[in-house]
Parts: sequence; structure tokens; C-alpha cells
Amino acid sequence: MTPLKTLATAALISCALMTGAALAESHGDMAWTKSKYGPEDEIGAANLLTPDRAKAAAGLVTEGKTYSLGLTLDSTVPAFAPRSMSIAILQPGQVNNSGLGPTKTTYNDDIFMGWLGIGSQIDGLGHIGEDHVYYNGNDGSDFVAADGMKKLGIEKVPPIVTRGVLLNMSKFYGQDIVTEGTAYTRDDIMAAAEAQGVEIREGDVVLFHSGWLDLLKEETRDAARYGSVEPGLGKSGAEYLAEIGVVAIGADTWGLEAVPFEEGVGVFEVHQILLAHHGIYILENMVTEELAADGVTEFMFVLGHAKVRGAVQMIINPVAIR
Repeated sequence: MTPLKTLATAALISCALMTGAALAESHGDMAWTKSKYGPEDEIGAANLLTPDRAKAAAGLVTEGKTYSLGLTLDSTVPAFAPRSMSIAILQPGQVNNSGLGPTKTTYNDDIFMGWLGIGSQIDGLGHIGEDHVYYNGNDGSDFVAADGMKKLGIEKVPPIVTRGVLLNMSKFYGQDIVTEGTAYTRDDIMAAAEAQGVEIREGDVVLFHSGWLDLLKEETRDAARYGSVEPGLGKSGAEYLAEIGVVAIGADTWGLEAVPFEEGVGVFEVHQILLAHHGIYILENMVTEELAADGVTEFMFVLGHAKVRGAVQMIINPVAIR
């Protein structure tokens, strides 16, 4: 996959812009290390998923139209370096023969070789920490192991079935493809929701549409630009959605937050705010184009992922139903 060759430079520039006060603030208050769901909690905002919220989400289905939110993944899709993937197709035990048994049964199997944090993906709570401290005060030295995490594994995340909200930031800013580095602030998110006539509520999954995935279409392809910068969630926007109490936040970009990072905001600090501080899941490379084209603002959101024990992230294909 195409590496993000300029991302490290952008990150270093952003880090250099952080003031001493901002750095002190980001590391000085450790209250976030104690989850409101208790010292043993490993699922964070997923605690907000309830049968009542799933039933209410089902009530949003009026047409039965479904939307696949996952990218078709192959080795050309840009990924955060050094992530990559490939597949190999095999026909075990079928070389130089007509197949298995009298019916001559033949079959194909595949081997996947790659990283789980590629394409459309969910970031688990063990993905991002602050100086090796992760969600609910878990010290990386206590649970991160080469053969899989002993806590905060992706297998702990329950099925996510709840109300989904789409904020069309492309329409809000009046840009087919929102300019890289544009940060969705608290005020922007509030204004965009008001303009769409939709309310963001506790327990929601919030998705942002920016048109950024257009950069991977054949006629407009610019993979280098796509994978090195992006518009996205700003720090104040992340704090606002955390205050509301959403379960997950996603976007049609590779890293959710604005890159280059906002002035005074640290390297992937929005990831820290959401994952480490609040237990809110991140959904990246969400295919939101069709939802936006249909003017959908709220829908039933359904996500069931592969439960690989000890994994940090997972390739996903969530479904929106209206």
C-alpha cells in the first residue's frame, strides 16, 4: 500500500507548534485514567449501547435501503505507513489431480497477509495512549504483548447497533472535497447539525462526510494527497462529542482528525481524547458518499466485526439502514 510519506513531517511540525502550556495541560491532568464505568471496564462508550437504543434505531428504518460503509480493499488503497496487505489464492491438495473424491471436488482458499488497521477500520481502545498509558489507566507494560493484548482487545467490543448520524461537512463548507487541514470545531459541528435539522444524542455513532474518498476514484485519483493530509475532527469538536456521550465517531478519511494538525494541538491528540480519555471508538475510511447523496441525516447503524482475541484494530464493513 502507498505509504503516507509526508505524514511524519506534518506531525513533527504540529508537535513543534505546541506551546509549553499546551504540553503541560495534555500531560498534567490524569483524571482521565479513571473510567466512569469502573476500574475493570474495557469497553468504554460501548456501555451506552442498550436494547432500548437498538430498538429505537430500528424505528428509523422506513425504506429498508442499506448502505455499505466499507471500502473495497486491495493493495493499492493508501494505508498509514508501514501498513500493507496482500492475499494469496491456493488450491490445497489439488495439484496434478482432478480434485477430491469421485465427484472431483475442487476448491479455492485464501491467505491474508497484512495489517488489521487498513482500509475501513475500527480503532479499539488499546490503539492510542498517552506516554504508554491507555484507556482506564491501563499501563502498556502490563497488557501489551507481541502475541496479542491481554486487555482492551477488539474481541471485547460488543456489536454496535444504535442510531447513526451523518454530518455532511462538504455541504456545510460548500466544497466538493473539504480542504485538507480543515478542523471541524465545536461551533462547526453544532452549526452543521442545526443546518441539517438533526440532533446528536448520547449513544449515537457520528459520521462525517467530506468527499475526501473522491481522491481514490479513478478519474480524480490522487493517492499521495489522500494519504498524507486530510480534513477532519478538531480538538474542540472531539471534546464536544465526548461531552454528549457518543459511542463512536467516523469519517471518510484515513485518520479522522485534521492533518496538518491544528496549531497548538499535539500529534493525534484527537485520537487520545476519544480513545484513551473517553473510550470512544474511531471509524476510519467510512464510505459515506451514497448516504450524503441521498440526503440521509439519521439511520440505523450496525457493526459486527471479527473478534480476533488481543487485536488492536479490525477491518470492518458497517451497514447503515434507512
